[in-house]
Amino acid sequence: MKKYILTVGPALLHEVPVTEIHSDKNIYRINGAHGSIADIEGYIEEIRSQVPDAAILMDLPGNKVRTKDVPNNGIELVKGEQFTIPSECFNYPDFYKHLKPGMTAWANDSVFEFEVAATDSEKITFLSKSDGILINGKGVHVRGMHKDIPFLFEKDRQLIQTANKYHLEYVGLSFVRSAENVEEAKALLAENIKVISKIETLDAVNQINRILPLVEYILVDRGDLSTDIGIINIPRYQKYIIEKAQYYDVRVFLATQVLKNMELKPIPTIGEIEALYEIYKSGVYGVQMSEETAVGKYVKETVRVLNDMYQSVNDETIGGIC
Repeated sequence: MKKYILTVGPALLHEVPVTEIHSDKNIYRINGAHGSIADIEGYIEEIRSQVPDAAILMDLPGNKVRTKDVPNNGIELVKGEQFTIPSECFNYPDFYKHLKPGMTAWANDSVFEFEVAATDSEKITFLSKSDGILINGKGVHVRGMHKDIPFLFEKDRQLIQTANKYHLEYVGLSFVRSAENVEEAKALLAENIKVISKIETLDAVNQINRILPLVEYILVDRGDLSTDIGIINIPRYQKYIIEKAQYYDVRVFLATQVLKNMELKPIPTIGEIEALYEIYKSGVYGVQMSEETAVGKYVKETVRVLNDMYQSVNDETIGGIC
């Protein structure tokens, strides 16, 4: 394990300055899905004002359909009841054209499941199969839909220009489905920017032998991938992707709920610690913290756990025997 991708947000950067947890292992991720271009440029400038030589990752939102301008800052979901969202409350206005009654949709990294009940140009009605609150900026996924949607939305292109302008170290490509997607983005990026191709679709897994030769890094986003392949299949797909990447000498990051418990609590679960240990031992290059550092209450503690596990694995002994 060489690197930690730490997502900045209200917690890390504002409540907890980068200077308080900084090390050469850290890459600071800006989630391009949230905020305006001006907001994101402000994040870049604030990170660099605190740590001038900080490595920054611009994570493009990609062609993921997301909620936006949701009324009352959220919609209450009740299992077994219908709810309606105006079509204008999605970042892709033509989303409704791809839906038919009876289709299944997943939201917020498969936390919520819906069935499409009705759709027209003004609104979409879903039957919720989950309880909770659907807020702004959350992805809504329907399997097989994205092949008919452009790979780069306009905001992706603007963020690529921003990455070039600020000479960022990394750009993450979201919802890659083919080698051609990678080539399209690379043609717009400055040569010195390192590309991290995110593997979060079944299409990307099926095209892995064509994608890997084009990049130095991949990131396995287990949340979005789970909406395509089913959460029960994540362990074996993760193992397969890591083995493929190692064959091509491509460095791998793992993301999604690595230390999710620490978003709200000061310690991880035993299950998280065991999984983190296995991740470190698997030879991956790094892990990504998302909510844990962007909005979590225990940013410093989260980074400390990563460092402690790093040290523990490097100094590993059991009963005094190496």
